[in-house]
Amino acid sequence: MLRRWMTERAAATCSPRINPGCGELAGLPADGRLRLLSFNIQVGINTERYRHYVTRSWQHLLPHAGRTLNLQQIAGQLADFDLVALQEVDGGSLRSGYVNQVERLAQLGNFPFWYQQLNRNYGRFAQHSNGLLSRISPSLLEDHPLPGPAGRGAIMLRLGEGENALAVVMMHLALGGRTRARQLAYIRELIGGYRHIVLMGDMNTHVADLLLYSPLRDLGLMAPQLAPTFPSWRPQRCLDHILLSSELTLERVSVLSQSISDHLPVAVEIRLPDVMFGSRASLPAL
Repeated sequence: MLRRWMTERAAATCSPRINPGCGELAGLPADGRLRLLSFNIQVGINTERYRHYVTRSWQHLLPHAGRTLNLQQIAGQLADFDLVALQEVDGGSLRSGYVNQVERLAQLGNFPFWYQQLNRNYGRFAQHSNGLLSRISPSLLEDHPLPGPAGRGAIMLRLGEGENALAVVMMHLALGGRTRARQLAYIRELIGGYRHIVLMGDMNTHVADLLLYSPLRDLGLMAPQLAPTFPSWRPQRCLDHILLSSELTLERVSVLSQSISDHLPVAVEIRLPDVMFGSRASLPAL
């Protein structure tokens, strides 16, 4: 029975894993800009048509030779980013050839810090996970299982210290509306003490639901990206988001067009508030 691998876990403070292949470790970016990417990689399956959900479904259980190439292509999209939120990654099971996909992408993308959040543990058959890749050392990292049936989680990291720190929450939310509302209420409570906030991930709902009707509605968040992200070969629904608090300055936003998963990745570049840099002189305006 697969159930024997499913155990209760509690929220916990944790430490990022260190990629020994990287050189100098970095703090906040010197130019005051933070480049963010959220990507549901579908464990490297590369679904390109609706029929592939059937014809390639075996790849959810068994390894295939193309997965290595798909990971290399995914890594090629990560080079320009400081923080990457990954959903539907495998933590090292039969289907991924016992490769921890978060660790491998950290190696391929030359990210100094990474973290794998294991949400569904089916032993050697599957390791359903979220992942964090970072070029910046977080001052705090927390692993949070989300309310509802086991299998959904959020990674929270903090950049900087004190009242002007930036809280970033990476998540993969439930499909069902009631469970998703409970999960968003949990996240709302989690970020309640922060002034500067980024929420990113596969949220499985449209932006109006998040900003107008969910427990996040009182935060005044910005949703700079409205373009559809799913399905990747004919995008019709915007399910993947990067939401920003109002004092973060948006520089650019895009949905990357390369189809390597059934979701398209979302990219945002923001300018961090000068107050995050303490006594350092204000950054020059461009």
